[in-house]
Amino acid sequence: MRADRLLSILLLLQARGRMTAQELAGEVEVSQRTIYRDVDALSAAGIPVYADRGPGGGFELLDRYHTTLTGLSQNEVRALFMLSIPKPLAQLGVDGELRAALLKLSAALPEARRPEETMVRQRFHLDSTWWFQGEEPVPHLPALQQAVWQDRRLHLTVRLQFDTLAEWLVDPYGLVAKAGVWYLVCARDGHLQVVRVSDMLAARLSDERFERPANFDLAAFWQGWCADYEGSRPSYPVLARVSPGLAPYLPLMFGDPIREAMAQAGPPDAEGWLTLSLPFETFEAARTRILGLGRAVEVLEPPALRKSVVDFAAQIVDAYSR
Repeated sequence: MRADRLLSILLLLQARGRMTAQELAGEVEVSQRTIYRDVDALSAAGIPVYADRGPGGGFELLDRYHTTLTGLSQNEVRALFMLSIPKPLAQLGVDGELRAALLKLSAALPEARRPEETMVRQRFHLDSTWWFQGEEPVPHLPALQQAVWQDRRLHLTVRLQFDTLAEWLVDPYGLVAKAGVWYLVCARDGHLQVVRVSDMLAARLSDERFERPANFDLAAFWQGWCADYEGSRPSYPVLARVSPGLAPYLPLMFGDPIREAMAQAGPPDAEGWLTLSLPFETFEAARTRILGLGRAVEVLEPPALRKSVVDFAAQIVDAYSR
């Protein structure tokens, strides 16, 4: 453990230059007294660590001790330092390893390149999570990771619809994190399927191993599965007239595919309104969203939706007129 800490201190000094005992203690999570003992140990081992006392002082390595990493262009260095540690890696428990790897990379760069790390991190930050998304509980993720890595079968207890429970024995092929949500890609009874990790109530490793198909490509499977999943969502198209004031906001409400529908809708009518098909998932979802848009949308078809919107609008007027 101490050897790892000494290496971390050495790499920190190589990557960042002069650092105080307090800064080093905060990075490696020990006391300042321990830092002084570790620095003495590094010096005794022949590492040229020097200490400057007083304000602005700290520990520093001789420049000639720095190693260099050759073969990386300036743009490649910048691209590497754009990497942040995403939350899914922290959930897997490998964020410390990635942080250490980036630290080693920074320490091995020529001194002239090191300031670029700070510049890049102050100018680019990658956040892959959705807005207003709560964190899902994934207590079984370590067991899933172990099973995936060791090709061991898993006993799963999964919560299905209507709170029914299922006991499955699966071959875990891979883990996928999409927008902060974890999924297990596995085979059950010879068929591939995807299980949301937060739906798992229990996960127990089996002593039995399975043979992973040599031609299985996790990224290709996931891309195809996502396309099938999105294509299988319920569809309830609505033919409607849209006011000129609402039309510019339709891509924000329905996504980019609505742009093609708007382009094919033809010119606006004499009042500037567009007639086009709006995509909803269900009858109820269509009615709720259209009621919320007030006079900006007029339903033309289906007739049942038009009648339902009129009925609900009349109930609202009646309730507020009393």
